[in-house]
Amino acid sequence: MLSIRQMLEANEQATLAPFALLARRSRGRAHAEPPARARTAFQRDRDRILHAGAFRRLQYKTQVFVNDAGDYFRTRLTHTLEVAQIGRTLARALGANEDLVEAICLAHDLGHPPFGHTGEAALDDLLRDQGGFDHNVQSYRVVTRLENRYPGWRGLNLTLETLDGIARHDPKRDMSRFPEIDCDAGPSLETQIANIADGLAYNAHDLDDGLQAGLIAPADCAELALWRKAAGCFAWQSRRLDDLGRHQLIRELVGILVDDVLQETRKRIVALQPGTPLEIQRHPRLLVRYSLRMREHFQQLQAFLMERLYRHPRILCRQERARQVVQTLYSSWQKDPRQIPGELRQFVRDEAQPRQIADALASASDRSALQLVQQLAPRRAGQRS
Repeated sequence: MLSIRQMLEANEQATLAPFALLARRSRGRAHAEPPARARTAFQRDRDRILHAGAFRRLQYKTQVFVNDAGDYFRTRLTHTLEVAQIGRTLARALGANEDLVEAICLAHDLGHPPFGHTGEAALDDLLRDQGGFDHNVQSYRVVTRLENRYPGWRGLNLTLETLDGIARHDPKRDMSRFPEIDCDAGPSLETQIANIADGLAYNAHDLDDGLQAGLIAPADCAELALWRKAAGCFAWQSRRLDDLGRHQLIRELVGILVDDVLQETRKRIVALQPGTPLEIQRHPRLLVRYSLRMREHFQQLQAFLMERLYRHPRILCRQERARQVVQTLYSSWQKDPRQIPGELRQFVRDEAQPRQIADALASASDRSALQLVQQLAPRRAGQRS
C-alpha cells in the first residue's frame, strides 16, 4: 500500500509538466534523512522554513515603512506571504512544482536585516573589508548555518533544489560562493517563477503602501502606463481615490502583470519545447519573463517608485535614523559582545568577529533593534559625564 507521500509524489508525476522538478527526483539533502511519511521533500522544506525563527522575525522587519508606522503597511513577513501567493498562482498555471516555488518564496528574505534595504546598506558598508553584506546571501546562510533546530546539523537541511532557488534569487550572482550549487546549470523554472513573483509583489504593493500613506498622489500615477491600463479596466477617472478604488486598482495592476508573465512564458516554453527540467536550466535565457512592452511599463513603475516613494523626505528621514541605529549597535557589540541580548548570542562566539556580529544584527527585528539602541543611550550618556 502506498504511503501518503508516495501518493503525493505520484500525483506530481501525473499532473505537472515534464519540465517541472519532481520531489521524488530530488538530489537530496546535505545530511541524509528518512523521507517524511505524509509530505514530499519540497513540502517538508516549506514547513521547515515556516517554523524557522528567522521566518517569525520577519513580522517586525521593514518592507518600506518601519514597523511602528501603522498596522496597514506591509512588513517583510506580509510581503513574503504575498510573494508566495503570486508564486503559487504562476506555478500552478505553468505546470511547475508549486510546493518548491512556495518554499523558495518563503525563504527568499530570511536574511533581511532590520530596516529593509537601509539596514542592508549600512551592514554592507560596515563589512566592506569582510566581503560586504547581501541579504540574499544571508538568506542562504540562515538556512544552511544559522538556524539551529536539529541535533545532527546546523541549518534546516533543505533539499538541494530549494537551496539552489534561494542562492539564485539574483540570477547574476557569482554561484561560486555557494559550494552546494551546480554552477554549470542555470535557474530552474521554479526559481525563475519565485524571482519574478518577488519583484511583481513588492513593486505593486509598495505603490499601494505609498498611496495609503499619502506620499504618492493618485494624480501623479497617471503618468504610469500600467496605472492607466489598470484604471481603464473599470473606468476610473477621478483625481480622488478612496480605499475601495485603491484596492481595485492595485488588484487590476497585479492581474495585468501576472497575465503578461503567463502569456510570455508560455510562448517561450512552446518555442523551446523542453522535455526535462535540465533543458530549462541549461537554456541561455530566462523563460519566465514579461513581454518587451510590459518590461518597459514595469521599469517605468520602478523608476517612479524610486523617485516618488523611496526618496521621499519622510522615508529618507526614517532611513537615516535606521542607519544610525544599525551603526550604533554594530559598534557597541563589537566593543563589548556581552551587550548582545541572549536570543541573539547564539550567533556570536566568545571573541566576536565582524561576520558573527552581522549575523546577530541581521537577525534582530526593527522593534528589537530600536529597543536595544535605547538601552544603550543611558550607558553612553554615563560614559560622557
